[in-house]
Amino acid sequence: VQLVESGGGSVQTGGPLRLSCEVFGITYSTYCMGWFRQAPGKEHEGVAAIYSGTGHTYYAESGSVKGRFTISQDKAKDTLSLQMNNLSPEDTAMYYCAAFGGDCYVGVLSYIADFSYWGQGTQVTVS
Repeated sequence: VQLVESGGGSVQTGGPLRLSCEVFGITYSTYCMGWFRQAPGKEHEGVAAIYSGTGHTYYAESGSVKGRFTISQDKAKDTLSLQMNNLSPEDTAMYYCAAFGGDCYVGVLSYIADFSYWGQGTQVTVS
């Protein structure tokens, strides 16, 4: 399984950015996909997840991104997206796409070890 992120870059405060993640070689009938981010000197933070079977979405329980970020999937293209609006400098981080075979569940973003497959990351810088 290979995950390839794209769409990162530099943006001004308040601006939007859209990240994409192409999935190659996944054979599970259903799977959980998510976006994580890691700012310098900080732990990975789960941002959003989506279950491929139903499209049900999960967002960071801290509320830091809810209402600003939207996760979506294009199953026909095996692509995951993260639309980020109203960005702030606190959103600056390396963003990673991740996945595992099976269902998402409540709290999944807190269990990073469940995510078996990871992309290489794409940098988002907000200034």
